[in-house]
Amino acid sequence: MSGLVDVLVITAVAGLVITRQFRASRIDTDRRWWVLPVVLGIVALREPGIIDAHHHTASVLLLAAGILVGLVTGAGWARTTRIWVEADGAVWSRGSRASVAVWVAGIVLRAGLFGVGAALGVRQDSSALLVALAATLLVRSGVLAWRVQGTRPAGMPGPAYGDAVSRPTRKEPA
Repeated sequence: MSGLVDVLVITAVAGLVITRQFRASRIDTDRRWWVLPVVLGIVALREPGIIDAHHHTASVLLLAAGILVGLVTGAGWARTTRIWVEADGAVWSRGSRASVAVWVAGIVLRAGLFGVGAALGVRQDSSALLVALAATLLVRSGVLAWRVQGTRPAGMPGPAYGDAVSRPTRKEPA
């Protein structure tokens, strides 16, 4: 992908994720929560410019630090997300004010890493940022899925189709 397309993809994904975290959303534990982060990671890792050939060691260290920041941001985001169970057994989540602080800290740390790389003369491709975003989303989704498992008693199934439909009562013959 070109640099402009990378920036647009990263901006679109980050914007979607950030805006969705402050709306209550139902967590579906049966869906494949890992698919989007894995696809983003594969797309980013396919790019040839993820490591600067002229500053190999510094580039790898900056990439590793960026991924580490992504992992910590994802874990912090998931831990600060409010989770609750409705009467029908549906599990819901919503970001909190602490989630905003985690996002701000993650962005500041990533900007700091970019500044260090620029000071060292390391060419930094947007695919490194995309890998870090994929790590953030993967850890956040995994931790939320793990947290949700503890919110519902083991014997209580999730809501089924037609649960909200009222059924007529049968009158007993006199």
